[in-house]
Amino acid sequence: MKPLRIAIAGLGTVGGGVVKTLQSRGGELSARAGRAIEIVCVSARNKNKKRHAHIDGIPWTDDPVSLAQAECDVVVELIGGADGSALALTEASLAAGKHVVTANKAMLAEHGAELAMLAEKNNAALKCEAAVAGGIPIVKALRESFIAHGVHAVRGILNGTCNYILTQMEATGRSFEDVLAEAQRLGFAEADPELDVGGGDTAHKLALLSSLAFETKPNLAHITVEGIAYITPEDIGFAREFGCRIKLLGVARLTPHGLDQRVGPAMVKLGTPLADVEGAFNAVVADVGAAGPFFFEGRGAGEAPTTSAVIADLVDIARGRFGPAFGVAATSLRDLARAPEESRRSIFYLRFEVLDEPGVLAEIARKLADHGVSIESMIQRGRAPGEPVAIVMMTHDTPAPAVARALKAVAASDKVLGRPCMIPVEAG
Repeated sequence: MKPLRIAIAGLGTVGGGVVKTLQSRGGELSARAGRAIEIVCVSARNKNKKRHAHIDGIPWTDDPVSLAQAECDVVVELIGGADGSALALTEASLAAGKHVVTANKAMLAEHGAELAMLAEKNNAALKCEAAVAGGIPIVKALRESFIAHGVHAVRGILNGTCNYILTQMEATGRSFEDVLAEAQRLGFAEADPELDVGGGDTAHKLALLSSLAFETKPNLAHITVEGIAYITPEDIGFAREFGCRIKLLGVARLTPHGLDQRVGPAMVKLGTPLADVEGAFNAVVADVGAAGPFFFEGRGAGEAPTTSAVIADLVDIARGRFGPAFGVAATSLRDLARAPEESRRSIFYLRFEVLDEPGVLAEIARKLADHGVSIESMIQRGRAPGEPVAIVMMTHDTPAPAVARALKAVAASDKVLGRPCMIPVEAG
C-alpha cells in the first residue's frame, strides 16, 4: 500500500514531537497503520531555529498555506490561533480534498461547524483529538464510544496551568499572584497568562466537547466564563473545612431548558475523581445515562501526550477510519438553545470580607433572605472590633441569579469590603 504522505505546519513542541516520533518509531507505527507514514514537507516561522527534531532533507516551505498544494494526503496544522494562516491553511487543504489533523482548539471553537462542512463536502477528514486534553482520548470516546445511551453532561479540568496554580496554592498557602509568577518561571504558564487563568482556553475546549457530546455547533457566545484570579488562599482553606477542593471546571449539561455551558471555579467534594486531580493534569467526566459516568485523566499538554493524540489521528486516517468531525454530519449539527440563567441551580459557597461590627451578620442574613437565599452552614472568625473579618457560608440549593442579586445587595453595604465571593458546588 502506498505510504500516507503528510505535511506539517508548525514545528514547535508538538510539531517537533510528531517529527521525532515518526522518525524514531516509524516501523512500529507503520505496522499499526497498515502503511508507512511519510513526511513530505514542513513549514515553520524560522527555518534556522535550533530544534530537537531533525528536519534535514525534508522539503521546506516558508509559506504554510502553500502546503495545501503539496503532494500530500494529510496536512497537520500545528500553527495555532483562531484565524490567520492556521485557518487559511485548513480551509485550503480541506477544499483541495486533503485530510487535516489539528490541535487548534481556538480555531475549531470559532469555525468548527464551517470547517466540518467543508471537510464533508470534499470527502476529507478533519481530526482533532489533540485539541482537547492532550493525550486523553476524550474526543474519540465522545464521538464513537458513548452513542448507545447518549451523554447527559461533560465536566472537566481542561487547563493544566490553572490546576497547577490551584494545587500549589493549596499545598503552600501562597497567593494566586505568587504561584502564577512561579508557574511562569517554570514554564507552566505563558508570559501573558490571561487565556489560561481567565478561563478562555477552557472555554475553547468545552465548546468542542459540547459539540461532540450534544451534536451542537460550537458556540463560544453561549458559554459563561470566569477565571481563577480572585481565588484566595483563604477560599482554599475554607473549602477544605467544608470537605471540598476548588477546581477550574468546564461544565456542559443538557437540561430541559437548553444547554448549560459554563467555565469557572467550582467546589468539588474531597474523595471524588475530579477533586483528586493534581498538578498540571487534566481530567474529564462524561455522564452517560444508563452506562454510568466515565472518568478520564492524563497530561493535558506537552510534547509527548499531544504528539500521541496527533499520531493516533494519523493512524486512523491511514487505516481509512474517519467520519464526521463532530460525530454527525455537519448539516445535522444543531443550534441548541442556551439554558437561561434562572434555570441554573446549585449549592453555593459565599465569602464576605466585612468590618467586625455588631449587626453586620444580621444585615447580610436579611439581604440574603430578601432574595430567597437560604443558608445551610456558616463559619465566622472574629478579630478586633472594627477590623476586617471573613464570613463564610454554604447555601442550600438555590438559583444562581438569586444568589448573584443577593450578593449585589450585600456588596452595597458600607460594612462589606471588596467583592463577595460566590463559587458553586459541583459533583466530582
